[in-house]
Amino acid sequence: MGRRLFLAVRPTRSVCDELESYVGPRREAEPGLRWAQPEHWHLTLAFLGDVPDGAADALVDLLPPIAERTAPFELGVGGAGCFPHPDAAKALWLGVPVGADELEGLARRCRTAATRSGLRVEGGRFQPHLTVARSNRGIVARRWLALLDTFGSFRWQATEFVLIDSELTRGGPRHRVAERLELAGSERMPR
Repeated sequence: MGRRLFLAVRPTRSVCDELESYVGPRREAEPGLRWAQPEHWHLTLAFLGDVPDGAADALVDLLPPIAERTAPFELGVGGAGCFPHPDAAKALWLGVPVGADELEGLARRCRTAATRSGLRVEGGRFQPHLTVARSNRGIVARRWLALLDTFGSFRWQATEFVLIDSELTRGGPRHRVAERLELAGSERMPR
């Protein structure tokens, strides 16, 4: 059957709670948007799409050395953006003004490991972002971008990355952490 997989860094619970205090009251304001739930917020390192059963085993073997060679780093999300453009936005997101270089380095190592393990990384060039809402048809998003820009910056210390198994259901995606990889020197911290 296969699994839908991606590698990601997730914000801490306290960052999700803080961000939700801004996003939550706005969830009903735009019927054309599907707002991501806090438990789904993440910074994608590599989206692998549908992976046949057993095909991710080689990747899982290549991930621990990446984690061992990567020091924890500060991350911050803030500043609004969208894909593909403000007049027909299908995704609204927060950018990564803090830690983007470190995140990009980690993404590059993860994408290389995926390719070496025989998996195909989907999507184009790496664009660090945290998606907060999606639209099937695309919306004029200028007022939403202006509003998201007022949220400020949300920061945390990245101490791990995860392999997520994502199951698509009628009620939305269900994410399960398949592998958790602590970065070098990380102390076990509550999520």
